Amino acid sequence: MPIDGWDHIELYVGNAKQAAYYYERAMGFTPTAYAGPETGVRDRASYVLEQNDIRLVLTSGLRADSEITRFACTHGDGAKDVALEVPDAASAYGEAVQRGARGVAEPHWLEDELGRVELASIATYGDNVHTFVNRSGYEGPYLPGYRSVTTNGQTASGIGLKSIDHVVGNVQLGRMDEWVSFYERTMGFTELIHFSDEAIHTEYSALMSKVMTGGEGKIKFPINEPAEGRRKSQIEEYLEFNEGPGVQHIALAADDIVGTVENLGNRGVRFLVATPGAYYEDARSRVGEIEQDWEEIRRLGILADRDEEGYLLQIFTATAQDRPTLFFEVIERHGSRGFGEGNFKALFEAIEREQALRGNL
Repeated sequence: MPIDGWDHIELYVGNAKQAAYYYERAMGFTPTAYAGPETGVRDRASYVLEQNDIRLVLTSGLRADSEITRFACTHGDGAKDVALEVPDAASAYGEAVQRGARGVAEPHWLEDELGRVELASIATYGDNVHTFVNRSGYEGPYLPGYRSVTTNGQTASGIGLKSIDHVVGNVQLGRMDEWVSFYERTMGFTELIHFSDEAIHTEYSALMSKVMTGGEGKIKFPINEPAEGRRKSQIEEYLEFNEGPGVQHIALAADDIVGTVENLGNRGVRFLVATPGAYYEDARSRVGEIEQDWEEIRRLGILADRDEEGYLLQIFTATAQDRPTLFFEVIERHGSRGFGEGNFKALFEAIEREQALRGNL
């Protein structure tokens, strides 16, 4: 199935106006478009925010019986739609449904004076969907029906977040292979990497993960499931508070992770509990020479890993809302196509420290 790249990620949230303010002020996004009662939309309010090639859409329902309101009530603020840009939405939808995907919205066109956009949606794990978007014939800010809110159509420079790197889903114990098969069968994805519970574990808990990739490597979907452990794993905590499967975290690529993380911290973004100093003593010998200053990496709590293709740097935020569900990753790649396998133990232990503070470990 031809996929050109990421189109947008839509979050259903309890208060989109306030959430948009957070993503603008804390994470450097620029509001670019809006739809709501003032534009003739009666059941929701949606704020579009962009930074370089990243597009987030924050949507709230305006009535108690709204599907959007029910989603936010059940799951908390979270990703509803991971939308993919395609050359032909009808063809992508027809191929996926023919191969066993459940259709949610059949192919249709939205039009205004700036052109038209073709959309179609299929269901994935939990209450989440993938929307196929063909916007090749549209020159507007986002979709027909949205009003531009930028000055002269220009966005601010942001704080160094460049693109979506990958989107991670959590599913129930025993369901990972089912969803791996779903992406293989319906969308032609292939398995990139498999991590067993032996690779991702601590003294108390473990998880298993398989990374699916499509769109000639542009799209990457790691899928996690919990594994048996002495205590509740981070995946089990997520499933409990999310009331089922969903998007666990969204990884955003940066060209200068040191500057970006410094800026995020100054804007009030909180990262996971500090990584122990002993990690960096091991990391220097394990990863070797890097372009960045190791003292800066250590000061900011950034993790490093190397594989046969190069190295990567990554850091994870605390959860973006009160429920311990959705969070973000900032990642900078230097050749490596991996996911920081050498950091799994340090990351898992950091998350468990947060779990312990919440009383959920």
